[in-house]
Amino acid sequence: MRTDRLGFVFPVWLALAVLSMWCTTEVVEAAISLQNPMNLVWHYYKVHNTCENAEPFIRHQVELFYKQDKTIAPKLLRLLYSDCFVNGCDASILLDGPDSEKMAPQNRGLGGFVLIDKIKTVLEVRCPGAVSCADILNLATRDAVHLAGAPSYPVFTGRRDGLTSTKGSVDLPSPSISREASLAYFKSKGLDVLDMTTLLGSHSMGRTHCAFIVDRLYNFNNTGKPDPSMKASFLTEMRKLCPPRTRKGQNDPLVFLNPESGSKYSFTNSYYSRVLTHEAVLGVDQKLLYGDDTKQITEEFAAGLEDFRRSFALSMSRMGNIEVLTGKQGEIRKNCRRTNKY
Repeated sequence: MRTDRLGFVFPVWLALAVLSMWCTTEVVEAAISLQNPMNLVWHYYKVHNTCENAEPFIRHQVELFYKQDKTIAPKLLRLLYSDCFVNGCDASILLDGPDSEKMAPQNRGLGGFVLIDKIKTVLEVRCPGAVSCADILNLATRDAVHLAGAPSYPVFTGRRDGLTSTKGSVDLPSPSISREASLAYFKSKGLDVLDMTTLLGSHSMGRTHCAFIVDRLYNFNNTGKPDPSMKASFLTEMRKLCPPRTRKGQNDPLVFLNPESGSKYSFTNSYYSRVLTHEAVLGVDQKLLYGDDTKQITEEFAAGLEDFRRSFALSMSRMGNIEVLTGKQGEIRKNCRRTNKY
């Protein structure tokens, strides 16, 4: 049992059944009155006649890029997460500078900037000063993960871009964070246990550096031993890919977060099956089994892709609404890499 977002108590399977109406374009309007955050608008640029074809153009550019590079889906997912979970969905992660968020250790390896820049450059020619980088990032991510197999979901628009980006403000949790600390972190952003378990499912595709998991392989909790929750055969496999880090400047290989998705970069629920068999790559993922609620959700998502897809649609829409800037807040950047005063 769990407390849902409207205050009722009922099983997760029933919550997901209710969410099923949000998974098709034809009935997405049914979600608008329930999900519309204050001051964001459905098809903002069309409604306000500031850039009527902004969303179709973004979608087209994402489709062209995706045909050449399927890694863009997990890259944009991580980029959006890194943006929204620090200072809110204000595109501050896109700003350049030695002390910017993108330079923080937790954000090492971020990608997707080239596509966002390309989209912004053309939109500035078509609709000068109209479309925010924050909206571009949210819409492009939605379209990219949809191409990878995720459901489309409502992205309300009208966000404005943040004016600052400081590395010191980055508070993204470690991949080894405890389940309780992870849940507290998500709740601090207005999300719940279902959102957390669902959004961690973004690890169904993409890669991570060995540096983020080497502690699990060789020195879990400073014991000098591996994480006892890892399946023995999986531990052996991962140690072959990630040797111990014994010297400064050592090569830091990349490994797939979900080997079953691998180089196909496809959106799948096999991530949850791997958690159940103790073959999760990141420690925070494996710890989903440490709580009755997250374990139950994990079991349900492993058993049915559609349940995961439905919940993913809603949780991504909710994540995109974290601490947005609207109205006279922030600005509409001319270049996503710098604020307008430079």
